[in-house]
Amino acid sequence: MTSFYVGFRLRGYAKTHARSLIWDVSRRFRVRGMTRKRPVPHVTLYPGSSTRNMKDVIHAVEKAGREYTLVPFSIEGFGRFIDSRVIYLGIEASPALKQLRAELTQELNRIVTTAPASTNLDYSFHATIAFKDLGSKFEPIWDYIRTKQQPHIDQYLLRIAVLGQGERLICEYDLVLKRILNRRQALSRYWWKRTLDEMRRLQGRPVEEPTSIVDKVLSFLAGLLRL
Repeated sequence: MTSFYVGFRLRGYAKTHARSLIWDVSRRFRVRGMTRKRPVPHVTLYPGSSTRNMKDVIHAVEKAGREYTLVPFSIEGFGRFIDSRVIYLGIEASPALKQLRAELTQELNRIVTTAPASTNLDYSFHATIAFKDLGSKFEPIWDYIRTKQQPHIDQYLLRIAVLGQGERLICEYDLVLKRILNRRQALSRYWWKRTLDEMRRLQGRPVEEPTSIVDKVLSFLAGLLRL
């Protein structure tokens, strides 16, 4: 059996803001759990589970995601789960995001071999800032976080990520390009630019042309390879 979970990575300013908070808390309070490796701020859509066939998981993600394109959400303030000792950025989910999670959960519940501890659809969307063995640091960290400016960041969910053992990215389903991207493509600057260009087209905005020589070369080579 293979373990996995499904979520989406924060992008742009939201990622930068979340990562700076994680590093700030880690340094100030000596919390190592979030920074043993480079943090990847993310939002969980389906908690950790296991499957006999990862292809079934990928197919379920694709099936649930193909009916959605631009799925809005906002980062709004801070929150905490007292029982599990987690401090997080609050995510204000749009009706589309809530419905996407519900349909994804329904699809994945049919195929998992070990159900996650909770698939409660009322569970708050969030992006974790600090967790793991906070102990007596939990309340001081919470007091400190509340002194920070309350964030308000509007974004779109553009890709759904499937992660495997050790939180390693396996692939992403791109909602605007309507295709599965393997790990290499999901981490590629070229494919991210294609995603953003398609988002701009859908919004009726002008598409940005490559500005650097590197970008132009990558675009040229990608065209030759018909990526």
